[in-house]
Amino acid sequence: MEELRVLELFSGIGGMHYALRTSQIPGTVVAAVDINTVANVVYTHNFPETRLLNNNVQKLTPRAINKLDVNTILMSPPCQPFTRVGNQRDVDDYRSDALKHLSDVVGDLTTVDKILMENVRGFEKSRAHDMYIQCLNSSGFDYREFIVSPTQLGVPNTRHRYFCIARRSRPFSFLQKDQISMELPEECRATSLEPFPVQRILEVDGSLLEAYLIKDDTLLKRAWLLDIVTSEDTNTMCFTKAYVHYCEGTGSVFTPESASVVSEVFGKAKEVRPDNVEYLKLLRSLKLRYFTPSEVARLMSFPADFSFPGETTDRQRYRLLGNSINVLVVSELIKLLCL
Repeated sequence: MEELRVLELFSGIGGMHYALRTSQIPGTVVAAVDINTVANVVYTHNFPETRLLNNNVQKLTPRAINKLDVNTILMSPPCQPFTRVGNQRDVDDYRSDALKHLSDVVGDLTTVDKILMENVRGFEKSRAHDMYIQCLNSSGFDYREFIVSPTQLGVPNTRHRYFCIARRSRPFSFLQKDQISMELPEECRATSLEPFPVQRILEVDGSLLEAYLIKDDTLLKRAWLLDIVTSEDTNTMCFTKAYVHYCEGTGSVFTPESASVVSEVFGKAKEVRPDNVEYLKLLRSLKLRYFTPSEVARLMSFPADFSFPGETTDRQRYRLLGNSINVLVVSELIKLLCL
């Protein structure tokens, strides 16, 4: 098997780099590119030997990429143009400019044989998607598209994402080119497992967790809207970059109590007026807290040796993780890319 020489675009905190390592496919990240200076500090902290370019992807010319002599591109372009929060402005959003630039130059990348791209679910319905697929077709790439969640690989976290793997040297022997598969093909099913319980990713040192308890005013206003999970649960909500800053729809929260106790407490709280001191006392008894950044990283399949520099704040850590990828899912797709 030819060793992968990878250009990691929109590299963030290094999720694609970790996915390459997890896949055990022989390869080297020749260079990584990102404009986010906070993410770049984290990337360098974990991969000090990798060449990291603090630059806009739009400034990469075909000549510059060919000079790197890379045969593979791993990338996760900005997803905001394809989300409701980003107003779904698609190619009219300036944050699509980098993908438009890459679509323009892919045909001139003489050394690149393989490309893996990740984006938010919904990208597959966009004009940007049509533009990207047209560029692959015109540049001689065969490709396969997926919408996959980590739960398919045993990870207790729902995070559906769009993926496209493409290569130029030889066609793929599985699935159909013009269909988006909602699951990984049989070639990956040997690694598919029933989701393991949340207990496995929890912090061992409980003394650090008090700082992550949900504040009283949030309990009083939002407790009934929270997605509460226990140590025995086998799923959590998708964690977004707004986790903790907003509590509704941005990720699950944890209680050390059992599901039956949670049900009992909310049943009692329903019978008490919110302005009664007993109401807050009942909610406090559940010890509801946010998942720590380290726990979120584990749910996103980052390995044990991944870490944040000490100067990175929790808020920055949540934002960076919310913008990253699930390492295990991408590692399986890298295997398919090379199959």
